[in-house]
Amino acid sequence: MSTKIDELKLDIEEIKNFIQQASRPRTKDILGLEVRRLQTELSKLIQKTNSTSTTSTDVTSQSAPKCYQVKLNNYGWDQTNAAVKLYVTLNDVHLLPKEAVTCNFSDKSVDLRVFGLDNKNYNLTINNLCEEIDVNKSSVKVKTDMVLVSLVKKIPKMWSHMTEVEKRNKESKASSIMDATGSETDPSAGIMNLMKKLYQEGDDKLKAAIAEAWTESQEKMASSF
Repeated sequence: MSTKIDELKLDIEEIKNFIQQASRPRTKDILGLEVRRLQTELSKLIQKTNSTSTTSTDVTSQSAPKCYQVKLNNYGWDQTNAAVKLYVTLNDVHLLPKEAVTCNFSDKSVDLRVFGLDNKNYNLTINNLCEEIDVNKSSVKVKTDMVLVSLVKKIPKMWSHMTEVEKRNKESKASSIMDATGSETDPSAGIMNLMKKLYQEGDDKLKAAIAEAWTESQEKMASSF
């Protein structure tokens, strides 16, 4: 059993090396899928080995407990000019065998997998990172109740966001606000645009309030002449 586990680990590492050498995105995707398939097979072998070592001989005919797939969405992160660090909290993760925690890197993605933790397989995948990372220098470490993923930046600089999607969403919101308020050189036009936007999107109560305010402002302007 251990020989099979060792062979799978070597296969996974070799394919990861091919991913680093590949230049075409489609080729990288295909190799990435094969890595994930082998990682799943490795997880099953690890679970079977752990089950065999912890059960007595009179119950060896019982099947190993089913592992549930859990997608991780919550993580902490901070950065320096040189690297981004991801902090993934998982109780007792440090008690797992070393091979139960793997991480696959590409230029703009990270795929963390934790196998067989309390009958669960955990997965954290982040695609379309804000900037490119150095695959060869990036790494994963297991600490007490935590997995630390280090993403070494190809170009040393601070990232505005973790992913391109987050960056685009923020820029889109900022653009919408500018469109609603107008340019800084024409504040009155900006206010008018904002009032129109609020009127179009508001409920009846808000529309009535805006109409009343508009009427009052027009009356004041008429009386000033």
